[in-house]
Amino acid sequence: MKKQSAVQWLVEQVNSDCLNSAFIRPELVEQAKEMEKEQIETSYQAGDGDAYNLEETKTWAEQYYNEIYGGKK
Repeated sequence: MKKQSAVQWLVEQVNSDCLNSAFIRPELVEQAKEMEKEQIETSYQAGDGDAYNLEETKTWAEQYYNEIYGGKK
């Protein structure tokens, strides 16, 4: 089971609140998801003290994000 990112959770909460007519524009949701993904990947890379190959570490970071959060949604 994939985890839900903070952005995904927030969008779900805002869009499912029937009493509140709030709506987040889809392009803003996608931008926020991409920013969050970059932050998670950067944190993963920063935590890899043995990183000697930046491109390889970037690939691992992207794989980590996709495994935990299911990639782009």
